[in-house]
Amino acid sequence: MNTDAHTPAQPVAKEPMGAVHPSIDLTSLTKGQQIARTTHPLSRDTLVRYAGASGDFNPIHYNDTAATEAGLPGVIAHGMLTMGVAINGVIEAIGDPTAVRSYSVRFTSPVEVPATGEVLLEVVAVVGAVDEEAGTARIDLTAQVGETKVLGRARATVALPTGRADAPVGGAA
Repeated sequence: MNTDAHTPAQPVAKEPMGAVHPSIDLTSLTKGQQIARTTHPLSRDTLVRYAGASGDFNPIHYNDTAATEAGLPGVIAHGMLTMGVAINGVIEAIGDPTAVRSYSVRFTSPVEVPATGEVLLEVVAVVGAVDEEAGTARIDLTAQVGETKVLGRARATVALPTGRADAPVGGAA
């Protein structure tokens, strides 16, 4: 007979996959309010990993010769990688990725990624408008590498909680 003391494992509470903890109060957003400021390092390793995940193995994203022959300054980050990374601060700030109702950008300048080291993508997210009737807020993003704006007209529409004090009765989500 085994006399070793055994304590059964305690169940661990798990959060839903992709759960994020909000850093702002969505019930009181105001136009002009900054909700996120993030910096994202992008390296050639980042590009390799993204290529593997996305299946986009265009050589302009890893081969300097191919990139310059295509008329680019050098290897550039994938546009969809840049777009995806840029929205991360908004998602972290609002705490619920499913609250993003739409997101669009214009690619204004390629993000050149050096052979060694990294480039920093800096993103600022500001409330551009609050539509109480629709129960949404427009978040405007500014994405830059150094002084160069790499995304233009970058906007996300997020759903506001239905329990806003100033929302119409039965507020929309």
